[in-house]
Amino acid sequence: MPERHSYPDGAPCWVDLQTPDPGVARAFYGAVIGWEFHDVGPEYGHYTMCLWRGKPVAALMPPPPGGQGMPALWNVYLATRDIDAVVARIAEAGGKTVLEPQEVPGAGRMAFAFDPTGASFGLWQPAGHEGAQLQSEPGAVCWNELITTDGTAADRFYHALFGYDQEQIGDGKQFDYTAWKLPTGGDPVCGRLHASAEQLRGGPSAWGTYFAVADVDAAAREAAAQGGTVLGAAFDSPFGRMCPVLDPLGAAFTLCTLPG
Repeated sequence: MPERHSYPDGAPCWVDLQTPDPGVARAFYGAVIGWEFHDVGPEYGHYTMCLWRGKPVAALMPPPPGGQGMPALWNVYLATRDIDAVVARIAEAGGKTVLEPQEVPGAGRMAFAFDPTGASFGLWQPAGHEGAQLQSEPGAVCWNELITTDGTAADRFYHALFGYDQEQIGDGKQFDYTAWKLPTGGDPVCGRLHASAEQLRGGPSAWGTYFAVADVDAAAREAAAQGGTVLGAAFDSPFGRMCPVLDPLGAAFTLCTLPG
């Protein structure tokens, strides 16, 4: 896949892992996905870029000061060219902003919020760092989706933020999944899956990340060998062969071998 240099408003553009033990995370993801790592330094809280083919595709970081005890999780950031305008719509649409827009020197502006169903998400307005430079190839993110206990509320909220066209691709009952396209058209950029509390393993609604790998079965075996937890057998779908996994600190993600 060619290198990416920009993302349209509403498209997931970046993911980062908040983890209580970055050393364990580096060892795990290096072995499972094949990443190399670059720590940008103490002045940025040891934010560490995850590199594939020498390009940043994700990042990992320790919890913020005072955040000890916070769970390990992958954060998803939605691109915007006007972060203040999107943040202004969050409360009106029923969400809650927990981090007002702030400058990341030389990179861009970020904000963090919760949607009405309890899922956290980030916003990113680029100014130097556009997001992941590679996508949808082994070693990079290939999909993001919101897994939520209230699909209707989630659809309504994110439509208010970005105007997504949301198409039901399931039956709306046994399989309730909406694919979200940008108002400008094109392929879906992310999706929303309705899930029960049991399917969420007692956790809150959350954004999920899929990482492409060359061989999902081999990667799942390596994940287990490195202290992760394989949540179920790999399965085939029209969108590739997939396997849900927890890393050794409990962060959830999905491995995927793309079709072809």
